[in-house]
Amino acid sequence: MENVVIQATHRTVTGKQVRALRRAGQLPGVLYGRHIAPTPISMDGREASRTLSHLTSSSLVTIDLEGKEYPSLVRESQRNPIKRSLVHVDFQVVSLTEKLRTHVSIELTGSAPAVNDFNAVLVTSLDELEVECFPQDLPARITVDISSLANVGDGIHVRDIVLSDKVKILSDLEEMVVVATAARAEEVEEVVAEAVAGEVVTEPEVIEKGKKEEEVPEEGEKK
Repeated sequence: MENVVIQATHRTVTGKQVRALRRAGQLPGVLYGRHIAPTPISMDGREASRTLSHLTSSSLVTIDLEGKEYPSLVRESQRNPIKRSLVHVDFQVVSLTEKLRTHVSIELTGSAPAVNDFNAVLVTSLDELEVECFPQDLPARITVDISSLANVGDGIHVRDIVLSDKVKILSDLEEMVVVATAARAEEVEEVVAEAVAGEVVTEPEVIEKGKKEEEVPEEGEKK
């Protein structure tokens, strides 16, 4: 796994003064976790934004805070609604010796013969899986090849997804990820909804959110 590092410094500026920090090219953020108190930080806006643009919520990134390194996951990113530039990033510090539970996004790749040969419609039921593993074994994304969908009615279930033996899938193995159907997508969604009716759906355990510092956003920004 590539070692992605973002340089950061302690930040004492908060509230309205953060606007001036952003205008100076700095990106404010916060570190938090089970073993660290919420710590305001500041990063070079251009460099941090370039690095973060290639990461997902399950990508491990090291925050180098004035010489001390913190393995972290990006928990929340706030953007300017007009410019789409990053205005604040939350990083959750994780322990490389403790397993965690989180969700990893699913990315469909390849071409489904059923679509080309039989004009089938692909209906996606899942866009992420819940997994458990050590942070350093966490995949940035889960790639699912749809080239096996040769005929109408073919589908890929969670049980069909093969991951590293270091990663345990917690999602229901019988749940459908994607299916090729001749029906319209909205009709299939109704069928899928009926199929799961009556099942007990439990609330998945997710990585805890950190305590966010209160900052006054710039005009047009999402607080």
